[in-house]
Amino acid sequence: MDNSLIDLTRNVLDVASQKVSAIEDINRTTKMLAFNALIEAGRAGDAGRGFAVVANEVNSISRQVSVVASELRSEIGQLVDRMATVGEDLMVRFRGQRLADLALNMIEIIDRNLYERSCDVRWWATDKALVDCLAFPSADAASFASSRLGVILDSYTVYLDLWVADRQGKVVATGRPRRFPHAVGTNVANEPWFRQALNTRDGSDFAVVDVTANPVLDGRTVATYSTAVRRDGAVDGEVIGAMGIFFDWEPQARAVTTGVRLDRSEEAQTRCLLVDAAGRIISSSDGRGQLTESFPLETQGRSMGHYIDKYGRLVGFALTPGYETYRGLGWYGVIVQTGGETAH
Repeated sequence: MDNSLIDLTRNVLDVASQKVSAIEDINRTTKMLAFNALIEAGRAGDAGRGFAVVANEVNSISRQVSVVASELRSEIGQLVDRMATVGEDLMVRFRGQRLADLALNMIEIIDRNLYERSCDVRWWATDKALVDCLAFPSADAASFASSRLGVILDSYTVYLDLWVADRQGKVVATGRPRRFPHAVGTNVANEPWFRQALNTRDGSDFAVVDVTANPVLDGRTVATYSTAVRRDGAVDGEVIGAMGIFFDWEPQARAVTTGVRLDRSEEAQTRCLLVDAAGRIISSSDGRGQLTESFPLETQGRSMGHYIDKYGRLVGFALTPGYETYRGLGWYGVIVQTGGETAH
């Protein structure tokens, strides 16, 4: 739906106004003729009395036509204004629902993507090389675990690095020791992902923390997933350490926010966002504000919807629905569209 309905409504008003103006012009001419006829009838005396009656009647009809034309102009104007308002409301509702649907699609793509990350960490934490690295610590075991992690990273390029830490929080093996040489030996005991990993109930459980910049990984923005490494890789085995995997968030999320299917005419006036539960922007289609800007989302308790904000922008949003065992972190997909036609 575009502005065609509103334009058509305004065209109706223009045409009606033109026709009413034409009626008023004709009526003015008729009144003038009636006035002239009265003058001539007066000059003709008794012989002109018949003309005077006709002229008076024409004048009376002309006055009635003037009243009707005036009322018609007023009523048509009011109706057209109401039609235009209804049309604008329908257009905003249609466009707002479309933006909300696009926002939902955006966050669903993220959910499905991050669900796969939760599967990865639970699977890899049972790898024999990683389990042995913690169960039977040695330089050779750590080296072999590191090479194993490197093989995984060769196939899973969406990750910046994979870490294995012992129960004390010391990172003993990583997948990219050359790229990130300071990772091995780093103590992560106070990191939320590590503490939550140790507290997972069994091997089917996992932890995920909000998007952050990791200083050890050159300050890159990551989404971190973790789980406990358990003795013998058993689901209910003793916790002997933790595994953390670092999803290369920025390029992956940016591909989602820039990949929203917008009309070419919308692109310049539309901003697509992913925001966390606190309203912090964690990805944006224009590359601005990531981790530094908050968006004042007005959900009014709704999980999905749209509204016009105080700046006249049309905002569509959708809350993460989660996917399978990944329940989400309360993130939202948000699409903000500027343009004077949204304000009313």
